[in-house]
Amino acid sequence: MNTAPPPNWHERAAALRIDGRIVIDGQRQAAATGETFDNLSPIDGRSLGPVARGREADVNAAVKSARAAFEDGRWAGKPPAVRKKILQRFADKILAAKDELALLETLDMGKPIQYSLAVDVPSTARCIAWYAEAVDKVYDEIAPTAANSLALITREPMGVIGVIVPWNYPMIMASWKLGPALAAGNSVVLKPSEKSPLTALRLAELAVEAGIPPGVFNVVPGYGAEAGEALALHMDVDAIGFTGSTRTGRRMLEYAGRSNLKRVYNELGGKSAVLLFPDYGNLKGAARAIAGSMFFNQGESCNAPSRVLVHESIAERFVELVAAEAPKYAPADPLDAGTVMGAVVDTTQLTTVLGYIEAGRSEGARVVTGGRQARLESGGCYVEPTVFDGVDNEMKIAREEIFGPVLSVIRFSTEAEAVALANSSAYGLQASVWSDNLSRAHRVARALRAGTVHVNQYDGDDMTVPFGGFKQSGNGRDKSLHAFDKYTELKTTWLRIDAEAP
Repeated sequence: MNTAPPPNWHERAAALRIDGRIVIDGQRQAAATGETFDNLSPIDGRSLGPVARGREADVNAAVKSARAAFEDGRWAGKPPAVRKKILQRFADKILAAKDELALLETLDMGKPIQYSLAVDVPSTARCIAWYAEAVDKVYDEIAPTAANSLALITREPMGVIGVIVPWNYPMIMASWKLGPALAAGNSVVLKPSEKSPLTALRLAELAVEAGIPPGVFNVVPGYGAEAGEALALHMDVDAIGFTGSTRTGRRMLEYAGRSNLKRVYNELGGKSAVLLFPDYGNLKGAARAIAGSMFFNQGESCNAPSRVLVHESIAERFVELVAAEAPKYAPADPLDAGTVMGAVVDTTQLTTVLGYIEAGRSEGARVVTGGRQARLESGGCYVEPTVFDGVDNEMKIAREEIFGPVLSVIRFSTEAEAVALANSSAYGLQASVWSDNLSRAHRVARALRAGTVHVNQYDGDDMTVPFGGFKQSGNGRDKSLHAFDKYTELKTTWLRIDAEAP
């Protein structure tokens, strides 16, 4: 029996020594200019220490290292089975460093330590391990050509992949790109968000410890307008895997056009709709599940079910039920093992979320619960879980991605109206249908323009299924075998087969 006392995460945080330097060619180093920026924790505003402020010179050095590693075959040239074993060791290293990585993630972006431990670290390791297992099980093809020719269709690594990830799930979002990109034999330059760079830097060290050759996985922290732009504009980067806002996703496409027409795969924002019909029998269960999905990770999820479309006959009861769930997610100390909702990522995001709440009020929506900043005495960035009723689909809080714990209830009268309201968004990442009528569930799911449609639940998730969206929610898919399409090129090789001489 394990009788060890639970970790004191505040003590561990105080003892933690954080290295914010760049990782290029397997080595830590300062930025070329020597510049740093101060990394502040949203938990209480404490400084986590200086982080290297990467700029164009650092990106150039990282891309040069990645290109050299790709061209000499130190990784791409290894048999798939060998890459598999090394990536499996990488996944094992991630799990072995679980406590350290979880603490870095929580300090950096404010999520509860229990979820960093139970969700973020294991999910990151599982993603790397899953693609490790997949890499020697993806077969090439032979085309059905005429008998006098042989056409081989092979899937080959692209080369150097630039990866730019956001701050809400720093490790998980990185792993969704790293897993297939590395498994396919590419080299990678990762630019983490300046708001949450620490786990990415540590992952690069663990990769080298696992046996991934130096130069194959490089990390350059810095600001988007500096390091991110330099990476996206680089003439020797073959593809960009980006997760972030739709606004920045547009810039990624512009940068590709201004440079070498590199492939750009954007996983962008969402304003996901829940459609709750009166024939669904467990309204209380629905309210519980929807609140849990909305307020998880402080609402900082691109797929958060932030628009709840409820039939008018059950709307009043649903609002009561979901408002009763919200206080269960009251913000608390992220380093307390029992906390279920922590801090939003920084003061900028705090101001943004509070601004949306004020916009909802000013446009006539009613705050049922929440709506205020919380834990002001902590010095951190906390917002109460907030439920709006009386929301019109044209209001700002219904149209724009808030990225905070704000749920909007919108009423409808007919199925056709519900589908039209759901599809009227510029986004199309996820949606959910709640109905005990199987025909309705199928019919509505088919009518919704979204990359994933859940039925009578919201959090279904597995590495085996693709993740991505329609419309302005992006292109390409993370997770599943489909992700290999983003980081490989298809090559056709024609061979003429001469007829045997008589």
